[in-house]
Amino acid sequence: MLDALTLVTAVAALLLAAWCGWAAYRDQPTKDWHFIGMAVVSVLALIQLVVGIVQLARGEEPDQGTTIFVAYLLGAFACVPAAGFMSLAERTRWGSATVAAGGVVLAVLEVRLYDIWGG
Repeated sequence: MLDALTLVTAVAALLLAAWCGWAAYRDQPTKDWHFIGMAVVSVLALIQLVVGIVQLARGEEPDQGTTIFVAYLLGAFACVPAAGFMSLAERTRWGSATVAAGGVVLAVLEVRLYDIWGG
């Protein structure tokens, strides 16, 4: 895995979590700007998914197994979009809190992906 991409994705996820957490604290639902932030983080997770699959296709293997690595890659990719869709269903401060939680979960998944790969 690319360590820099993992770090950038984790930091972007934490920034999104802080931003949406601040909106939840201020009793605001997710807004268009939040969805743009979610799109940026999702694109980073998509790039990481593609890089991970390409590395597996080239014959590189994670230290803790390919199956768990792919499962974490897919979970990391789906985490923020799932939180974004849930925030559309809950147009209150709790929608923002859901996205904030999704950002924290993505950051934790990034750390775990790093460990699984052999970091």
